[in-house]
Amino acid sequence: MKLASIRLVTDDLPALTAFYSALTNTEPVTPFGPGDYAELHTAGSIIALAAGAAVKRYNNGAAEAAANRSAILEFEVGDVDAERARLSEQVTDWVQEPTTQPWGYRSMLFRDPDGNLINLYSAGH
Repeated sequence: MKLASIRLVTDDLPALTAFYSALTNTEPVTPFGPGDYAELHTAGSIIALAAGAAVKRYNNGAAEAAANRSAILEFEVGDVDAERARLSEQVTDWVQEPTTQPWGYRSMLFRDPDGNLINLYSAGH
């Protein structure tokens, strides 16, 4: 079994796509045409974004946009502090500024425009 992607459901696909494009420094791909779905291909993973209307139409409304309060999307980066500076204009909801954890990793937490929690970390600094 292979984890293919993480899909986030949103009621503002253009805004969430722009946010994750800036976060990951990747261009969005729309394999099924524009409008309902976009993907961001990163090293080793895919972030899929789907419009809430598409989930209602194709997935029996099984997911609700902007309702996640239990998952954390984690990205390993080379320099957490440099990423903090780079993302200062895109991120509006900072949860934890760059902090060196007791186990030696440096990390920071923030929320995307829909409130999904994101952790950027580096194993060494």
